[in-house]
Amino acid sequence: MSELLVRLEWFKAVVLPHEAAVRARLLRICPAGFDVENLVAESLARAYQVQDFARVTAGRAYLLAIARNLLIDTLRRETIVSLDFVADLDVLRSDEPAAERQLQARDELRWLQALVERLPPQPRRVFLLRRVHDLSLATIAGQMGLSVSTVEKHLAKALRLVAQARAEREDHEFGRNAPQELRPAGDRRTGGRLRR
Repeated sequence: MSELLVRLEWFKAVVLPHEAAVRARLLRICPAGFDVENLVAESLARAYQVQDFARVTAGRAYLLAIARNLLIDTLRRETIVSLDFVADLDVLRSDEPAAERQLQARDELRWLQALVERLPPQPRRVFLLRRVHDLSLATIAGQMGLSVSTVEKHLAKALRLVAQARAEREDHEFGRNAPQELRPAGDRRTGGRLRR
Protein backbone atom coordinates (compact mmCIF):
# COMPACT_ATOMS: atom_id res chain seq x y z
CA MET A 1 0.00 0.00 0.00
CA SER A 2 1.38 3.43 -0.93
CA GLU A 3 2.25 5.99 1.76
CA LEU A 4 -0.54 8.25 0.52
CA LEU A 5 -3.15 5.51 1.05
CA VAL A 6 -1.72 4.64 4.47
CA ARG A 7 -1.87 8.32 5.48
CA LEU A 8 -5.45 8.60 4.22
CA GLU A 9 -6.52 5.47 6.15
CA TRP A 10 -4.82 6.80 9.29
CA PHE A 11 -6.55 10.17 8.89
CA LYS A 12 -9.98 8.58 8.39
CA ALA A 13 -9.54 6.25 11.37
CA VAL A 14 -7.68 8.41 13.91
CA VAL A 15 -8.47 12.09 13.22
CA LEU A 16 -11.61 12.53 11.14
CA PRO A 17 -14.02 10.88 13.62
CA HIS A 18 -13.28 13.72 16.08
CA GLU A 19 -14.14 16.59 13.73
CA ALA A 20 -17.66 17.05 15.13
CA ALA A 21 -16.48 17.02 18.76
CA VAL A 22 -13.82 19.65 18.08
CA ARG A 23 -16.34 21.79 16.17
CA ALA A 24 -18.84 21.54 19.04
CA ARG A 25 -16.23 22.58 21.59
CA LEU A 26 -15.08 25.52 19.46
CA LEU A 27 -18.67 26.66 18.91
CA ARG A 28 -19.14 26.79 22.67
CA ILE A 29 -16.10 28.94 23.41
CA CYS A 30 -15.72 31.17 20.35
CA PRO A 31 -17.51 34.51 20.28
CA ALA A 32 -20.45 35.08 17.95
CA GLY A 33 -19.32 35.74 14.41
CA PHE A 34 -16.06 33.82 14.78
CA ASP A 35 -15.34 31.62 11.75
CA VAL A 36 -15.34 28.23 13.47
CA GLU A 37 -15.74 26.30 10.21
CA ASN A 38 -12.53 27.81 8.84
CA LEU A 39 -10.70 26.95 12.06
CA VAL A 40 -11.93 23.35 11.95
CA ALA A 41 -10.95 23.01 8.28
CA GLU A 42 -7.48 24.44 8.93
CA SER A 43 -7.05 22.12 11.94
CA LEU A 44 -7.96 19.09 9.83
CA ALA A 45 -5.60 20.19 7.05
CA ARG A 46 -2.72 20.60 9.48
CA ALA A 47 -3.43 17.25 11.11
CA TYR A 48 -3.37 15.57 7.71
CA GLN A 49 -0.02 17.17 6.82
CA VAL A 50 1.88 15.98 9.93
CA GLN A 51 5.18 14.36 8.96
CA ASP A 52 5.29 11.40 11.35
CA PHE A 53 1.56 10.63 11.27
CA ALA A 54 1.91 7.01 12.43
CA ARG A 55 3.01 8.20 15.88
CA VAL A 56 -0.27 10.07 16.40
CA THR A 57 -2.74 7.67 17.97
CA ALA A 58 -4.87 10.04 20.08
CA GLY A 59 -6.63 11.84 17.26
CA ARG A 60 -9.05 13.85 19.40
CA ALA A 61 -6.36 15.29 21.68
CA TYR A 62 -4.14 15.98 18.67
CA LEU A 63 -6.90 17.79 16.78
CA LEU A 64 -7.85 19.81 19.89
CA ALA A 65 -4.22 20.86 20.35
CA ILE A 66 -3.99 22.04 16.75
CA ALA A 67 -7.27 23.97 17.04
CA ARG A 68 -6.11 25.57 20.28
CA ASN A 69 -2.80 26.68 18.76
CA LEU A 70 -4.54 28.11 15.70
CA LEU A 71 -6.98 29.94 17.96
CA ILE A 72 -4.12 31.41 20.00
CA ASP A 73 -2.45 32.59 16.79
CA THR A 74 -5.70 34.27 15.76
CA LEU A 75 -6.05 35.91 19.17
CA ARG A 76 -2.53 37.29 19.00
CA ARG A 77 -3.60 39.24 15.94
CA GLU A 78 -6.68 40.63 17.71
CA THR A 79 -6.37 43.82 19.74
CA ILE A 80 -9.19 43.13 22.23
CA VAL A 81 -9.82 39.70 23.69
CA SER A 82 -12.54 38.75 26.16
CA LEU A 83 -11.22 37.38 29.46
CA ASP A 84 -13.92 34.67 29.35
CA PHE A 85 -12.64 33.66 25.92
CA VAL A 86 -9.06 33.36 27.17
CA ALA A 87 -10.25 31.27 30.14
CA ASP A 88 -12.14 28.97 27.78
CA LEU A 89 -8.95 28.32 25.78
CA ASP A 90 -7.72 26.12 28.63
CA VAL A 91 -10.66 23.82 28.00
CA LEU A 92 -9.20 23.01 24.57
CA ARG A 93 -6.11 21.56 26.27
CA SER A 94 -8.02 18.71 27.77
CA ASP A 95 -9.72 15.76 26.20
CA GLU A 96 -11.35 14.85 29.52
CA PRO A 97 -15.10 14.81 30.21
CA ALA A 98 -14.35 17.31 33.00
CA ALA A 99 -13.55 19.89 30.34
CA GLU A 100 -17.03 19.49 28.87
CA ARG A 101 -18.56 19.86 32.34
CA GLN A 102 -16.48 22.99 32.87
CA LEU A 103 -17.81 24.47 29.63
CA GLN A 104 -21.38 23.62 30.63
CA ALA A 105 -20.91 25.28 34.01
CA ARG A 106 -19.54 28.43 32.38
CA ASP A 107 -22.44 28.48 29.92
CA GLU A 108 -24.91 28.16 32.80
CA LEU A 109 -23.20 30.95 34.75
CA ARG A 110 -23.22 33.30 31.74
CA TRP A 111 -26.89 32.49 31.11
CA LEU A 112 -27.76 33.20 34.75
CA GLN A 113 -25.79 36.45 34.71
CA ALA A 114 -27.67 37.62 31.60
CA LEU A 115 -30.97 36.64 33.21
CA VAL A 116 -30.24 38.46 36.47
CA GLU A 117 -29.29 41.61 34.55
CA ARG A 118 -32.79 41.59 33.04
CA LEU A 119 -34.67 41.26 36.32
CA PRO A 120 -36.60 44.32 37.51
CA PRO A 121 -34.29 46.64 39.51
CA GLN A 122 -35.50 45.98 43.09
CA PRO A 123 -35.77 42.17 42.80
CA ARG A 124 -32.38 42.12 41.02
CA ARG A 125 -30.69 44.10 43.80
CA VAL A 126 -32.25 41.96 46.54
CA PHE A 127 -31.32 38.75 44.66
CA LEU A 128 -27.67 39.84 44.30
CA LEU A 129 -27.36 41.03 47.89
CA ARG A 130 -28.86 37.79 49.22
CA ARG A 131 -27.49 35.15 46.83
CA VAL A 132 -24.14 36.66 45.85
CA HIS A 133 -23.17 38.74 48.90
CA ASP A 134 -24.97 36.43 51.36
CA LEU A 135 -26.47 39.28 53.37
CA SER A 136 -29.37 38.68 55.74
CA LEU A 137 -32.83 39.91 54.82
CA ALA A 138 -32.69 42.39 57.74
CA THR A 139 -29.37 43.82 56.50
CA ILE A 140 -30.71 44.15 52.97
CA ALA A 141 -33.85 45.86 54.28
CA GLY A 142 -31.68 48.34 56.19
CA GLN A 143 -29.48 49.08 53.16
CA MET A 144 -32.43 49.56 50.84
CA GLY A 145 -34.68 51.40 53.31
CA LEU A 146 -37.41 48.76 52.96
CA SER A 147 -39.27 46.52 55.38
CA VAL A 148 -38.12 42.92 55.72
CA SER A 149 -41.45 41.70 54.29
CA THR A 150 -40.94 43.87 51.16
CA VAL A 151 -37.43 42.48 50.74
CA GLU A 152 -38.87 38.94 51.05
CA LYS A 153 -41.39 39.74 48.31
CA HIS A 154 -38.67 41.09 45.99
CA LEU A 155 -36.54 38.00 46.63
CA ALA A 156 -39.50 35.68 46.02
CA LYS A 157 -40.26 37.48 42.76
CA ALA A 158 -36.64 37.21 41.58
CA LEU A 159 -36.48 33.51 42.48
CA ARG A 160 -39.80 32.84 40.74
CA LEU A 161 -38.62 34.57 37.53
CA VAL A 162 -35.28 32.72 37.58
CA ALA A 163 -37.01 29.36 38.13
CA GLN A 164 -39.54 30.11 35.39
CA ALA A 165 -36.83 31.13 32.92
CA ARG A 166 -34.80 28.01 33.74
CA ALA A 167 -37.85 25.77 33.19
CA GLU A 168 -38.60 27.47 29.87
CA ARG A 169 -34.96 27.11 28.85
CA GLU A 170 -34.99 23.40 29.64
CA ASP A 171 -38.27 22.96 27.77
CA HIS A 172 -36.79 24.75 24.78
CA GLU A 173 -33.55 22.74 24.87
CA PHE A 174 -35.45 19.46 24.99
CA GLY A 175 -37.86 20.55 22.27
CA ARG A 176 -40.92 20.78 24.48
CA ASN A 177 -43.28 23.70 23.87
CA ALA A 178 -40.50 25.45 21.89
CA PRO A 179 -41.17 29.07 22.93
CA GLN A 180 -40.43 31.79 20.40
CA GLU A 181 -37.97 33.40 22.76
CA LEU A 182 -36.47 32.49 26.10
CA ARG A 183 -37.46 34.60 29.10
CA PRO A 184 -33.85 35.67 29.82
CA ALA A 185 -33.91 37.67 26.60
CA GLY A 186 -36.73 39.67 28.12
CA ASP A 187 -40.32 40.40 27.37
CA ARG A 188 -40.64 42.83 24.47
CA ARG A 189 -43.43 44.69 26.25
CA THR A 190 -41.17 45.52 29.20
CA GLY A 191 -38.14 46.81 27.30
CA GLY A 192 -36.08 43.67 27.84
CA ARG A 193 -36.94 43.29 31.54
CA LEU A 194 -38.65 40.29 33.02
CA ARG A 195 -41.94 40.93 34.72
CA ARG A 196 -44.76 39.05 36.33
